Amino acid sequence: MTKDVILSPLARADGSASYTSNGYSVIAAINGPVEVQRRDEIPEESAIDVVLRPATVVGGVRERHLESIIERTLRQVILVSAHPRTLIQVTLQVIAAPDDSNASNLLHQSASNLSLLPILLQSSMLALLSTSLPLTMTFTSTMIAVSRSGELVRKASGKALKEAASLHVLAFSSLGELLLAESEGSFDMDIWDQVYKWAEKDCRMSDSGDLAQTDDVDMDVSKSDTLEDSLRSIIEEKAAREYRWKES
Repeated sequence: MTKDVILSPLARADGSASYTSNGYSVIAAINGPVEVQRRDEIPEESAIDVVLRPATVVGGVRERHLESIIERTLRQVILVSAHPRTLIQVTLQVIAAPDDSNASNLLHQSASNLSLLPILLQSSMLALLSTSLPLTMTFTSTMIAVSRSGELVRKASGKALKEAASLHVLAFSSLGELLLAESEGSFDMDIWDQVYKWAEKDCRMSDSGDLAQTDDVDMDVSKSDTLEDSLRSIIEEKAAREYRWKES
């Protein structure tokens, strides 16, 4: 993940991050806490406003749906009680989509919004890390596609996405909790159980470190490949840069 991440690329935002994955590139900007209009004021918490801007077209119903999912997820992560009667603004700008002609317009031509969702969630989490907002936890998110033959695919794109029997986006907190599970398509509980195990191993490393095989699900993923470990390394690099002046 590290090579596809730039923290604080925007000088005038309170926090920002650029994230590239699976053919998508997204810039996230966060401002807040700022003054909120009285009609949107929440007496004991911060209000969170998420705005998603597509790369080439005007946002519509699908973007509003993704915004609501992201807002609900971020509300579980941000310590909203620390700044009551304020607003936290989250802006997500899609800079690039996959080169494949079918995938580039996937967000608007298909019934699925899920291919972009994990990139938006990861971008939001990274931008939060560059702010001074208090957080209760961090999280990582991934997408698993299931082909019509029942094969599970990580980082599916293009034709594989279009022909998938089902798509699943899951997000896990740093505490091991399942924060988000969004699925589309046709699948049974056996498929869901496999998807859950794949997504958990993709996002998080078990305490025992045994990743090679879980029940009937085989995955060739090392500890250094997990999203949680990549996120941890980004946090460590950020802390090292910020405290470097103390060593000079």
